[in-house]
Order: sequence, then C-alpha cells, then structure tokens
Amino acid sequence: MSIVSEPVLELSDVRKSFFGVPVLKGVGLRLFAGEVHALMGQNGAGKSTLIKVLTGVHPADGGRMALRGEAIAPKSPLASQKLGISTVYQEVNLCPNLTVAENIFAGRYPRKWGRIDWAAMNTQARVLLKRLNLDIDVARLLSSYPVAIQQMVAIARALSVSAQVLILDEPTSSLDDDEVQRLFTVLRQLRDEGMAILFVTHFLEQVYALCDRITVLRNGELVGEHLARDLPAPALIAAMIGREFAARQGTATPLETDDDETPLIELRGVAQRGRVQATNLSVHAGEVVGLGGLLGSGRTELAQLIFGLNTADEGEVKVAGQSHRIDCPSTAVKLGMGLCPEDRKTDGIVAELSVRENIVLALQARRGLWNLLPLDEQVAMAERFVKALGIKTQDIETPIGLLSGGNQQKALLARWLATQPKLLILDEPTRGIDVAAKQEIMDEILRLAKEGMAVLFISSEIDEVVRVSNRIAVLRDRRKVGELPGGSAEHEVYQLIAAETA
Repeated sequence: MSIVSEPVLELSDVRKSFFGVPVLKGVGLRLFAGEVHALMGQNGAGKSTLIKVLTGVHPADGGRMALRGEAIAPKSPLASQKLGISTVYQEVNLCPNLTVAENIFAGRYPRKWGRIDWAAMNTQARVLLKRLNLDIDVARLLSSYPVAIQQMVAIARALSVSAQVLILDEPTSSLDDDEVQRLFTVLRQLRDEGMAILFVTHFLEQVYALCDRITVLRNGELVGEHLARDLPAPALIAAMIGREFAARQGTATPLETDDDETPLIELRGVAQRGRVQATNLSVHAGEVVGLGGLLGSGRTELAQLIFGLNTADEGEVKVAGQSHRIDCPSTAVKLGMGLCPEDRKTDGIVAELSVRENIVLALQARRGLWNLLPLDEQVAMAERFVKALGIKTQDIETPIGLLSGGNQQKALLARWLATQPKLLILDEPTRGIDVAAKQEIMDEILRLAKEGMAVLFISSEIDEVVRVSNRIAVLRDRRKVGELPGGSAEHEVYQLIAAETA
C-alpha cells in the first residue's frame, strides 16, 4: 500500500443533478499512488455518475477535481485520457473487427513517412502486453480472443497513454475465477509500479482480496473512506444499505413438505462460466423460495439460467422429477414456467401495446402464431386480471406505457398468471413502485403460493425476501453460500452474505 500522503486524484464536494433531481450530493474521493481503491455502493448510489463526471462524460454542477494538486475539469473522455485518467468499462469498449494492435493504438497509430508504421505498432503492442504478462499474436483480430484477453487489451490501451489513474468499472463481471486471478495479478503489479487504481465492483470477496482502501456511496452521498483492513464485511454492508443488521422477524414460515416429495424444480450443480458457479436449489409446489444477496451476487443470472435466457454449461435441471435441457424461454414456458424480468421497461412491457395485448402476450406466444386467441377471450381475460390485481387503467385498450410503474408491474404479473404457470420467477417485482402497490404485489405472491404455485422471489430489499419466503437461498459473488428457513431475521441473511468474506 502507498505511504504517500498526497493523493494523485482528489474530488471534493462534487455535485450533479439531472432534470432537477440530485444524483451526486457533495461527493468526495481520494486516489493514492500505489493503491487499489474500491468504490462501493448499492444500485443507484451514484458510482457510475461519479465516474462519468470524472472522465468528462458529464460536467459537474459543482465541486472541485484536482490531479496532483492542479484543478481539472475534463470536457470529454478524450480530454480526461489526455490528463492521464484512463477507464476500462464492464463491456469491453473496443472494436472486435480490428486487430489487437490496432485496438491498442486506434486514433494514435505510429506513423512513418506519413503512413501507418504497422511494424512499429505491432512491436509497441507486444511491449505493452508483455508488461501485463500477456504473450499473444497482436496481428490477430480482437474478436478471436476470449473476454478475459480483451479486458487485458483494454488495460494495455489505457496504459499506452501514460495513465496515472486507471479506472476499472465492473471488470470481472464476465470472467471466471482463473481469469479474475490473472487480472488481479496484473493489477497488483500496476499498483506496485505506483499507479492509482479505482476498482468498481459488487463482489465483496474481490474487494478484500485486492483493495487497499474503500470509499462507500449511498443515495448520491459520501458515507465514508476506510482502509480495507479497518472495515470488516458486515460494517461495509451496513454502510452500503444504511443501517445495521436489524433483528427483524419475517412473517413466512418453513413449508411443511414430505421428505419424499418431489420438488417442482430442482437444480443440481447448475453453472454457467463467468456468470453462475455450481448451484443446488429446489422449489416445491406452494413454496416461496427467496434469493437473498447483494447486487451482483448472481440472483438474476441464476433466474435467467432456469428460464433458458442463458444456457448452463454443466449440471442438471429437473422439473417434476424429470431431467430437462432448458436452452430457450419457449422450453421453459412449455414446462410451466413464467418470468417477470428485473427491467420491466426494457425486457417486460411493450409500451406501445395496450394493457390487454400485454397481458395476453405470453399465452399467445405459447399457443403459436396460427392459433390466435379470440378477441372476446382476450378481453375477458384482461378485464378479469385488471379487476383481480387492481390494475388502475382507464380501460384495457390504454397503452401500457401510460400506466404507473406499479400498474405496469401488475400487468406483467397478470401476463404470466394467464399462462397458469407452475413456477413463477419474480425478479425485483417491487422495484420502483409505490408502497401501496408494493404491498398489493407482496400479498398476491403469498396468495399464489397458498394456492399451490411455486414462486422464486428475487429482491434487493432483504426485508421483502424475509417477509414472503418459506425458505431463503443466500448468494454471494455468483455462488450459493447457504440457506435459511422461513421466519429467519433480516440480520441473519446479511451475516450469511458477509460470512468468511473478510
């Protein structure tokens, strides 16, 4: 760890609003040479906005940024890069149709007699990659290499402009364990060479394995800066969520099941490289199983594997005791599953279609293109669910995009209820909706389970998971770390998330 007292980069009282809504409220950040600094916070904490202000994507509304004591105000990412601040994003922002060397020097090709000096470019690219302990053919197309290698190339590009500060935004989200360790070896080497590194991640174990210092943001505000050794995982989680682990009891209880009863769905060692580690999980009919964990723990990725949005590399999925390969959503629907996705606006509703059309969409897809659901049946079904779920709309022909978020969410729930699923996967069903609508949806989940439906429930709000779940599977860093029975306290979930992390 660096012993230099003066920061390489210092931000103080940085403020930023969008359309009058404050997103950064006087945030500060200090990066020191020879340190890896973790920027932590829940979704919406302001991490991405802070990086965009720092790298010139958005201008700050107020505050001060200084590089080695000199005030800076980059107007663009290029201006930030020229100052010596380089960023590597979660999605590799390179050109797959160019060679490795061309990507490293794009826009800055070495020239000789007015022409690109290809030999010099390839030589310089190999030198940069050797610094990262990477020996590859720099004349090959970038697309021919895996994501982990592409990440290294992105870092090499950042180093090629004599970066003083390296920002890595979720660089490990698509890497497996071996690739993560290889990246960490490189980052430790760069740290030892004196570089200041800002590391943004949701993976707690990676923070304590790599980082020297931690800054925590919450709701656009600075919570604090700590040396990693002085901030144990439970304290970090408490800082991120804004409260200690309250001993609050849930209302759900373990479901009484016969030991010989076949689960409706059972996962045995199901995994996908870089997204979900080997997982065992079961859900019985009439049971609500909650997936507890922080953002980035692998909850959504596991739900997508079950529903066939992604395909498992290994393991076995059993539905009602029978083994199935679920490699697309249509297979999942035929097996009696439904999924309400995390992002209802992007992956859920079709904003231009009416409430009626959105509700019947999944059922019509299951019936097929040539077996149209009669209009009178569509109308009857839509009106029944609008009434049953209390969807507030002028009529069922109103475009769903005009409804409030809570009513859109209820319509998505109705869409899958119309298919009469045996298993309903709910990914953040209460996000961004008002308290009353949230209460109604939670009550509906409990009612559905009481009637025999199996429910897999995902929420960032651990108190919600505790309240509705008969059983809670706890995830951390893309793997299941344990299970808790219904009726467990909220703090027990957080303790399991934090266990063995520091």
